[in-house]
Amino acid sequence: MPDALELLKTRRSIKPVELAGPAPSAAELETLLTIASRVPDHGKLVPWRFIIFEGQAREAAGEAIAAAFCTKYPQAKPEHVAAERSRLARAPLVIAVVSRAAPHVKIPEWEQVLSAGAAAMNLVLAAHALGYAASWITEWYAYDRGVLAALGLAEHERIAGFVHIGRASASPEDRPRPPLDTIASRFADR
Repeated sequence: MPDALELLKTRRSIKPVELAGPAPSAAELETLLTIASRVPDHGKLVPWRFIIFEGQAREAAGEAIAAAFCTKYPQAKPEHVAAERSRLARAPLVIAVVSRAAPHVKIPEWEQVLSAGAAAMNLVLAAHALGYAASWITEWYAYDRGVLAALGLAEHERIAGFVHIGRASASPEDRPRPPLDTIASRFADR
């Protein structure tokens, strides 16, 4: 296993269409989800959950996406509908991170949402540590209530991200990163 700091320095997002199989094994999937769930969680509320899309389930979920797309765009061309239908079939494994943030007497909703984001990031990092590549994206269907209901989300739940996981079909290029002096500052007593 790579050194932890080197692992963090080398993580890259890979486009879902550039992810190939095979998907992680059942044991690797359990490891991914275990690591994804080890995040800050003020109040131990577990304000997130996971939906796993693998095998034929990716295509079945794609039907819900395509149906919603056709409702929004009834004049859509067949090739566009087909592209929407394949949204969750581009990678061998897709895991939706669902935010269950809700009003709480003590824990701010914002902290619960951040916890779901941390779960998604841990999932991406765990995939990288296991030798896989990943892409954390949402896209339009993550915000469509019809699609969300078809995927089994409750009315108060939202998608924090769909994490697409597979093997990189090519070596990823790094993108320019912001210079630290443009994103970090020191507080100074005035």
